[in-house]
Amino acid sequence: MRRPRCTYPICHSNPLHRMFRRFRILILLLALASVGLSAWRANTRLTAWEHTIHVAIYPIAGDPSPVTADYLRSLSRDSFADIAEWMQQQTAQQGLGILQPIALHVAPPLAETPPLPPRQASALEAILWSLKLRWWAAQHDRIDAPKPHIRLFVLFHDPAVSASLPHSTGLSKGQIGIIHAFATRQQRRQNAVVIAHEMLHTFGATDKYDLATSQPIYPQGYAEPERNPRFPQTMAEIMGGRTPIDERTAEIPASLADTLIGRETAEEIGLRRSTGKKGQN
Repeated sequence: MRRPRCTYPICHSNPLHRMFRRFRILILLLALASVGLSAWRANTRLTAWEHTIHVAIYPIAGDPSPVTADYLRSLSRDSFADIAEWMQQQTAQQGLGILQPIALHVAPPLAETPPLPPRQASALEAILWSLKLRWWAAQHDRIDAPKPHIRLFVLFHDPAVSASLPHSTGLSKGQIGIIHAFATRQQRRQNAVVIAHEMLHTFGATDKYDLATSQPIYPQGYAEPERNPRFPQTMAEIMGGRTPIDERTAEIPASLADTLIGRETAEEIGLRRSTGKKGQN
């Protein structure tokens, strides 16, 4: 009489199947460890601030509007120069001696859009999306420039089509940003604020505002936490996102000239050593 074929999960009683299952798990663990080690090395290199960090910006049309298409054709390296200049000013203020902290490069517009983050994603869904995004980015990172350490995919939207923008995202694992911006010269300076904010996420900086209210968190989200009287603040901490006017009101900065990197953010991205006293500027 023939013995029945082994089927899952009965087959796991077979020593050979158990061995292969353990081998697959080992390979997966080694792959995850390799990814983790690679991410750690990349972040360590970024936050050492010993060499120029190459940042690539990939413009993408976020809608089919002709206004957006025209705007993308007008973009050049000079369109984002204020981000590199601001970063140089901020690193100098922190006492960093590197001549050129970041070098920005602009790729030709991409025809494809990256996978966008799922709304209200579970932890597993977020991990899967992150891996999918990193794979997608690796297939679309062609640029006539040095290999980028950071890749920022900026989706531009016609303000006549989209009055508000989706949430932007910057990932420290993989050094990738998905950024939404307006396709208009009038918004160029505010676009730069958003791009710089998400770029610093790729260095390891964390948000310093209340996700429910968008109000900067005191003291770490304030550019001048020791100001007396506290309100109104005159500057915005870049990761706080807004300039606090009073306890319930905060304004979006008009340009990077109205922002700075606060103490806690500087410590997170390696611009200064942690003193254990957070919230002081």
